[in-house]
Amino acid sequence: MEVLMAHAEEVIERAHSVVAALRKKREREAERRREVFGRIDVGKPLRMPNRGIQLRLKLQ
Repeated sequence: MEVLMAHAEEVIERAHSVVAALRKKREREAERRREVFGRIDVGKPLRMPNRGIQLRLKLQ
């Protein structure tokens, strides 16, 4: 019975370490995304005309 308990505790400990490693990786990726996308300048939105404009197309 003691061996089973030790094995179960070992499995639980490994699971905790995997979860911690995945959390650390996710946080690193989130930080990297913040750095990359933080550098991208978002321009001013394009102004939409008040009314529709008919465009001329030369289809020759």
